[in-house]
Amino acid sequence: MRVAITGASGLIGSALAGHLSAAGHTVVAVVRRTPKDGEIFWDPPAGRLDPDDFIGIDAVVNLAGAGIQDHRWTAEYKRTLLASRTRSTALLATTLARLERKPAVLLSGSAVGFYGERGDEELAESSNRGSGFLAELCVEWEAATAAAEAAGIRVAHLRTGIVLSPRGGALKKQLPLFKLGLGGKFGSGRAWQSWISIDDEVAAIEHLLTNQSAGTVRGPVNLTAPLPVTNADFTKVLASVLRRPAVMRIPAFAPRLLLGGELANALLFSGQRVLPTELLKSGYEFRHPTLEVALRSLLRRER
Repeated sequence: MRVAITGASGLIGSALAGHLSAAGHTVVAVVRRTPKDGEIFWDPPAGRLDPDDFIGIDAVVNLAGAGIQDHRWTAEYKRTLLASRTRSTALLATTLARLERKPAVLLSGSAVGFYGERGDEELAESSNRGSGFLAELCVEWEAATAAAEAAGIRVAHLRTGIVLSPRGGALKKQLPLFKLGLGGKFGSGRAWQSWISIDDEVAAIEHLLTNQSAGTVRGPVNLTAPLPVTNADFTKVLASVLRRPAVMRIPAFAPRLLLGGELANALLFSGQRVLPTELLKSGYEFRHPTLEVALRSLLRRER
């Protein structure tokens, strides 16, 4: 299978490219810099993407977008976050729709932020959208695939949770403090964390691309492990795996000063209890179904 990937240099994209290549698939990166041999160039702000470059492509995985945690959520950066997802996704979808021989499937990024802050409520793909900036962003991000869906391409929206990897994301930032015994829960620790290991993230995407039982899956798909945890439980398990204490409590004002109140609240002090209903229904078997199994496996490779 020839798979084109946008965002192929990011944490998920690079891991996915390696995983698919190792499985015998041909990966074609869609890049904004000068392309190397075998790559596809695009320029979403300028609306530049040549449909001919997708001739012979069997599937597309769209992971492009500015980093949610990279900057404070000023009004300007919120516009950047939204535009970097909706413009690129709409350009990709309309380009694929124009092809005579279209890719069979488009897997397009989204996030569990779609559900907003919901306390202890268990959330499946059928659950209603939430409120807040992340929910609004996800709604528009998913809607941007409309042209591809209308053209008959199978489209699934990857509502991804917190991706655990020692090489990037939240876990990489937490590890130095936890290794020093300075880790702790955020505020009350009651916020739910819907996580997934990087191994399951890329394996689940491959499953949605290639597994016959997943061939009819379309619409939202929660990419989260089947057992979400509260922040307090996450802290406890991570400290146990590292054999370090974690008795500190991070007061809310510190991250809010550092990140800004809205970003800190969205990422650290609110959460979602999301279940991978559609993924399990399609026959996917998790490599790391529990947090302890995931952390032990991921951190063992870093030693």
